[in-house]
Amino acid sequence: MSPSFYRTYRRKALADLRGQEQVTTILQNAAAAGKLGHAYLFYGPRGTGKTTAARLLAKIACCATRAKDEKFRTKGEPCNKCAPCTEIDSGRGIDVIEIDAASNTGVDNVREIIEGVRLAPSSYAYKVIIFDEVHMLSKGAFNALLKTLEEPPSHALFILATTEYDKVPPTITSRAQRFHFRKLPLDVLREKIEIIVKAENLKVTDEAIEMIASLAEGSVRDAESLLAQITSLRDEVTIESVEKHLGRLGGSHISALAELILKNDLKKTLARINEINEGGYNAADLTKELIHYLRRALTLKYNPDLESQFKKELTSKELEQIKAHATIIDATKHIPLLKSLITSYSQMRYSPFATIPLEVALIEHLK
Repeated sequence: MSPSFYRTYRRKALADLRGQEQVTTILQNAAAAGKLGHAYLFYGPRGTGKTTAARLLAKIACCATRAKDEKFRTKGEPCNKCAPCTEIDSGRGIDVIEIDAASNTGVDNVREIIEGVRLAPSSYAYKVIIFDEVHMLSKGAFNALLKTLEEPPSHALFILATTEYDKVPPTITSRAQRFHFRKLPLDVLREKIEIIVKAENLKVTDEAIEMIASLAEGSVRDAESLLAQITSLRDEVTIESVEKHLGRLGGSHISALAELILKNDLKKTLARINEINEGGYNAADLTKELIHYLRRALTLKYNPDLESQFKKELTSKELEQIKAHATIIDATKHIPLLKSLITSYSQMRYSPFATIPLEVALIEHLK
């Protein structure tokens, strides 16, 4: 499907960045007051809106309507109609430069960019430099960037984005306004998928939408990519087709397996794992989901207040199942099992015998 859902349904305003209000509120207020900084660092998990927010901030800084209309400027948003806004949206913004730091790690790449930044913008009010995956820059490149961040030109705006905050030198982070992007709640992802399904006139069941949102693990981009992948089949998308074609199991299957384990039914547990393996499902992903499930049940047993947090990650049915299992999970017995499953998962990722570490761990603890 072309263009991708991710590009077609990219957010046009800060207010559209649902789930990141702790970031957007501050940026909107700064933009409304005309107090944008010279450097920003956006960090957090993949697909949570960091690059989108960077482009929105670039539009806000360069928006011609904002420059002319003081009343509009107080909205703290881009107009999405003027030449700078439309050009930046289409990737043609001459004074907005996006650099993939993973491919341009060297000091020479950064120096070339910095030399260009010192020149006045040719068309817009600002020159905006967006470094994606900035943690990939070399030490020399960071040093070159640092000098400019210390004394930036008045027309320059630097926006750094990364999934690995701890790899960015403190000398860089201390010179930028830092914003943490969180994983998105399940309801936000579900709402996003529903919007696309309706707009594209797709046939996707509610259960399939729930599963796609869950598999995205807090990432809008992953949700959109999974939806594009599964709807390319052109048939009605059901939870069964999602499981079959993505090789992932829904929450009900994980819950059923967890129940067999918690009831210490080794025979049926091994039979179920063999059935899952024969169905071609990814054993490592199964183990990962099982670890998360048992961890949630265990922590919920000792801290019921975590239910409010789990509501953001799970469907109501999944949460009820975990609450039921929290009442029967045994810390003395199942913490050692959980540790063994974590070890098994690390072994399975690189083993040609994917299910064996899982089976051995279960036999050791359930025999």
